[in-house]
Parts: sequence; structure tokens; C-alpha cells
Amino acid sequence: MRVSTNSFSNQFLDQVRSLTERQNRLQMQAATGQRIQTADDDPAAMQRVLDLQTEGAGIAQFQKNISTLMEKATASYSAMTGLKKISDRVGELATLADGTRSPDELKIYATEVGQLIEQATQLVNGKHNGDYLFGGTKTDQPPFVTTKDANGLVTGVAYQGNTDAPDVEIAEGSFLSVQMPGANVSGAGTRGLMADSRTGADFFAHMIQFRDHLLAGDTVSIAATDRAALGKDEDNLLLQIGTSGAMQSRLEAAQSIATSRGDSVNGLVSKEASADLAQTLLELNQTQTAYQAALQSGASMMQLSLMTYL
Repeated sequence: MRVSTNSFSNQFLDQVRSLTERQNRLQMQAATGQRIQTADDDPAAMQRVLDLQTEGAGIAQFQKNISTLMEKATASYSAMTGLKKISDRVGELATLADGTRSPDELKIYATEVGQLIEQATQLVNGKHNGDYLFGGTKTDQPPFVTTKDANGLVTGVAYQGNTDAPDVEIAEGSFLSVQMPGANVSGAGTRGLMADSRTGADFFAHMIQFRDHLLAGDTVSIAATDRAALGKDEDNLLLQIGTSGAMQSRLEAAQSIATSRGDSVNGLVSKEASADLAQTLLELNQTQTAYQAALQSGASMMQLSLMTYL
């Protein structure tokens, strides 16, 4: 059976076209370092790469969430340690203010407490990235507002935030909130920083009461009520500082896990998609050799066919 010249020509062109496409693909792989350029190169591997890239994007979002929470937690912790120093000094003054102090000494203590109240107000109305830290989800207004008398003394500090503490996802199905309300008298939910009905804490109210007792020279009330009340405020602050420290430790652990996962996913993507340069160059050389051989063989056969025709 004779093979027609047209049949030979078509087979030859198909072979050359196939080798050309393979040559181009291998050259692209060598140039880019990527084994997969389109889904046709390896559909199964391409699907695995897409799945891994989706997972990697999720991990990147978790890392971003963790970073944001860590920044907020650090800013909140700094404010709380400042409040603890104020609490320590107020407690010290409450101990000093006994029956041996003169009215003038007590008034000096009262002046200092008044300044500490102002300082505490500044701390709890602190911001991070333009948002107020201790107003719950009401981050666009100062959480605490003061009222003053004609002499400029703070007579009251009102909380105008809420008790909401939104959770943020730091891993699949794992949520954490670092926000805390400045006050919570509802008896449920996240504990309030300056006031909480469950602990009996009400730092601003207790400092104002203590200052007024100092101004009145009422050392009996200071000993009977103020010291114990201020002790509750200190305990509440210690609880909040401890909670914040624990959350920061958890965030650091979550960050380490997310970083490790991200590196692992990137490695798997590279393993699936990256070309083995040495193997690619070897295959490219073999393909180029086959391509040249095909051209030479085709040229010889074409000459034979032409002579037969003549």
C-alpha cells in the first residue's frame, strides 16, 4: 500500500508543529521558572495551585487581622499600665491621709488627686489609628465626658460608649476581641475597664469621692470607705491588664502559626508550579534536537518524493 504524498506532508507538519509548541513551552518555562502557564499544561496541578492560592489568601487576611489586633492590644495595654500607676499613687495617698495629717496637707493631696483624675480621663480617651480605644464599638467619639463645677473641679465622669466587643477571625473558626468597654454596669458581657458592677469598681467615682473627703478633712470616711473602694478599682485594673497580656500572648502564637502556614502553602505552590530548571533545559535540548532531526528527515523525504514524481 502506497502512502500518498499529502498524507506524508500532513504527518510531517503535525510533528513539526507539535515539536515547535513543546519547544516554545519549554523555553517559556526556562525563562519564567514556572512549569504551569495555562490550565492545559497540567489541569490537576493547576487546580491544586488555585486551591493553595485561595488558602494562602485566607492566611494573609488572618495575618492582617492579627497584626491589627496586636497594635490595638499594645496601645490598650500601654494605657492600662498608665492607669495602674495612677491607681498606685491614689492608693498611696489614701494610706497617707490619716488622722495625723493637717487640713492643709489633705488639701494638697486633694489637688494631686484632682490632677490624677484629669490624667486618667486623658488615658481612657486615647486613640489608635483614629479610633477611640475604650468606647466599645463607638470608636468615633470620646468614651468618657467630664462635668466640672465653677472652680474647675471634675464633679462627674460619664461613659458614653457601649459594651460591645466585636470578634475578629484570626484563624478558621477562631475569633478574638481585644476591645474592652470603658464601663459595664450591665452585669454581663466584657468587663468594664473603669467601672464594672460585678467587681464593684468605679474608679472615677471613687477618686472623686476620695478627693472630696480630702477637701472636707474627713479622714474617717477615707479609712472606712475610700481605701476599700479604691482597692476594688485596683483589682479590676489588674484583672484587665492580665487579660490583655494573655490576649497578646495568644495573638503572638496565632501570628507564628499563620506565618508558618503561609510559608508552607507558598512552598507547596512553588513545588506544584515551579519548573525544575535542570530538567527543563535537558528536555528543551532534547526537543530542539528532535526538531532539527525532523526538519532534516522531512527535507530528505520531500526530495525523494519529488524525484519519484519526476
